[in-house]
Amino acid sequence: MLTFLRSLLFSIGMVVTIIAYGVLVPPVALLPFPRRYAFTRHWARTNLRWLELTCGVRYRVIGHENLPKRPAVVLSKHQSTWETLAFQEIFPPLVWVMKRELLWLPLFGWGLALGRPIAIDRKAGRRAMEQMLSQGKQRLADGLWVVIFPEGTRMPPGQRGRYRPGGALLAVQAQVPVVPVAHNAGELWGKRQFLKYPGTITVAIGPPIETSGRDPAAVLKQAEDWIENTISGTITPARSTPA
Repeated sequence: MLTFLRSLLFSIGMVVTIIAYGVLVPPVALLPFPRRYAFTRHWARTNLRWLELTCGVRYRVIGHENLPKRPAVVLSKHQSTWETLAFQEIFPPLVWVMKRELLWLPLFGWGLALGRPIAIDRKAGRRAMEQMLSQGKQRLADGLWVVIFPEGTRMPPGQRGRYRPGGALLAVQAQVPVVPVAHNAGELWGKRQFLKYPGTITVAIGPPIETSGRDPAAVLKQAEDWIENTISGTITPARSTPA
């Protein structure tokens, strides 16, 4: 019951911030990108602090020193809504590859649009891939990092989806490194789960994978192996209390 009440309090607060920040989107949209990004990052940080206060969800980062000094493509495990908040605090300015339908959501979608996302139509097949590669290379050239969830959707802890090649292909074509990321956020905030459990999420950042002159399939396999091996062998359980 206590976990339910804490989760309810967090959800109410998050809705309040979506409305409060959402009504400011039209004037903020007129600002240069760095100011717009600072606005959306502040919203994410506000909700991370609120999540810690209400639900006791904290996080730690290992391997932060592995982040390269230049833009990169982040290939990350996707388990939760949590990482879409926390990555804005952990990484340099970044953009997301996402399904375009998210931009249609009132207020929330407007806020997403401020961050120059790469919004694709998943049903478009090859055309969606071409769009992702074109826009992704432009974002990287502008000094922004690109975050891609290669499994394409949130996977429950302990499960592995099929790793898609788009992120590795983008990195090879743009000649930037791939940064593999593993975490266990789904143990505390699961896919489509209302309850948020107290504990400490671990985010592990792997050594950058150089891509110049390499086969994208080999780059993807190296990233996948690191992510999955790290999750199964390095990251400790997140929950501080039993489910």
